[in-house]
Amino acid sequence: QRFDEKAHKAHALYAQLQDATPEEAPQIAALISEEWSKSGSPTLDLLLKRGIDAMDAGDFAAAIDHFTALIDHAPDFAESYNGRAAAYYLTGRIGPAIDDLRQALVLNPRQFIALRGFAVILEELGREAEALEVYKRVLALHPSEPDTLVAVDRLEQKLAGRSL
Repeated sequence: QRFDEKAHKAHALYAQLQDATPEEAPQIAALISEEWSKSGSPTLDLLLKRGIDAMDAGDFAAAIDHFTALIDHAPDFAESYNGRAAAYYLTGRIGPAIDDLRQALVLNPRQFIALRGFAVILEELGREAEALEVYKRVLALHPSEPDTLVAVDRLEQKLAGRSL
């Protein structure tokens, strides 16, 4: 029952995001992110908060530890993988970051922040055509995400005249 209510709320928020103005979209995206961060367990929520707090403090090693502990306790909770992917990325560990982004997206295919992170890494790796396709998947979920709009425009211009 609880999961159904949570899924219904998230579905309604995604629908609102599709029709949101650029001014409304950030608040709706924040509400979606808030829904993603609810594990259903106060203990797991505390581990997630500790990981996020460590990230905010720039202690990426501690963040990785907290997110790893969260994954150990809740391997089906997508946000733990997304958080650890960000920490891995910020420590230059691109391979593990990609692995965690993939797992986050297996668990939550509509996690547009993880998708965007994956697109950023693809672009940095010089895989621009693939990055463009992933950025477009982000826009399918979050049509007015400003950084993604800029990235799509930049890559479309760069790739114009090249066969994709």
